[in-house]
Amino acid sequence: MKIHEIKEMKSVELVKRIEEEEKNLVDLRFAHQLKQLTNTAKLSLVKKDIARMKTVLKERKAEKSISKEGVKV
Repeated sequence: MKIHEIKEMKSVELVKRIEEEEKNLVDLRFAHQLKQLTNTAKLSLVKKDIARMKTVLKERKAEKSISKEGVKV
């Protein structure tokens, strides 16, 4: 998933997507342990996607706190 696609999503959608991807990551890890996962690169891709989504959420929260309190120096 590209960063511009993530930034277009609403915060509620991001939270739901993060939960889905974390469940997917657990399934992928389980399949990897059972030697059923053929494309192990999916593990790192899912981890990176989760990290990107969490980063965007954190940036949005920071923007909201700055806009509520005014500009901090």
